[in-house]
Amino acid sequence: MARYILKRLLYAIPTMWIISILVFITIQLPPGDYVTQMLENMRNLQTGGATWSPEFQEAMRDRYGLNEPVYVQYGKWISNIMLHGDFGYSFQYSEPSENLIKDRIGMTLVVSFASFIFTWMVALPIGILSAVKQYSLADYVFSFIGFLGLATPGFLIALVLMFVAFKYGNASLSGLFSPEYETAPWSVAKVLDLFKHLWIPMIIIGTAGTAGLIRVMRANLLDELHKPYVDAARAKGLPEWKLLIKYPLRHAMNPFVSALAWVLPGLIAGEAIISIVLNLPTTGPVLLEALKQQDMFLAAGFLMLLSLLTVFGMLLSDILLAWVDPRIRYDAM
Repeated sequence: MARYILKRLLYAIPTMWIISILVFITIQLPPGDYVTQMLENMRNLQTGGATWSPEFQEAMRDRYGLNEPVYVQYGKWISNIMLHGDFGYSFQYSEPSENLIKDRIGMTLVVSFASFIFTWMVALPIGILSAVKQYSLADYVFSFIGFLGLATPGFLIALVLMFVAFKYGNASLSGLFSPEYETAPWSVAKVLDLFKHLWIPMIIIGTAGTAGLIRVMRANLLDELHKPYVDAARAKGLPEWKLLIKYPLRHAMNPFVSALAWVLPGLIAGEAIISIVLNLPTTGPVLLEALKQQDMFLAAGFLMLLSLLTVFGMLLSDILLAWVDPRIRYDAM
């Protein structure tokens, strides 16, 4: 098992390297260089003719190697990230990009992790029930809810919930904290207030992933339940619940677990739109503004983060698959 995990970790390194090259090419697509773009935005946003001194401009060009060939620029950019945690300077917010990423990433991970737990806790038992009770009333109800969840955009669910809560409960669903706790230091009361607000984005963001995983679990378990080894185990007198857990469920978990590779980054990507609608203090609004304003290095930092989470989700799904089905790790060695 350790050898299998090490092998997957080694695969992740060149994957992230290739992704970093693609991200760097993306931030180089706009015309002009980094400093030119910053100066142009400063002229558009500021009054009174404020600008950078020629010395500071040259220092910024030297810092990011903008007078050097593209491969030298990439080397400086990726080495600054890996060795110093320097993601570049955000001209829109006039501060290092890593400060903005650090300020927002915590709440993003909290919301995404809560949505992920909600997705698994709901999708697994409902998928099992829908397969075991095929064509029952519960199966039809959950299938309908699943299709509805897949077809309805998350931001629309957020808007509907906000309207209902304000109209009938005179309550606001925006934000992750009450006004008195937004700038307050962390305490038990602030954590409890966070939990009180967290369930709303958790359900909204996790709805689409939950609906998809229910369908995956139901389809794969139905496929396993009709195989001959299940009839043979049932003929030996094995209790139905024990038979279900020991044999078909274990095999049906493989595609369910592998779905981690797309569920985790999907939650982060879905969080971006929902966070704007619900006014959440996460990476979504900052990322959108960075893309709109061509804040290249800030946007690249978030793209690298999303890519890292995607690779981590794939690694986690590979490890869990090897734990659920030992044949996988033996075949991969």
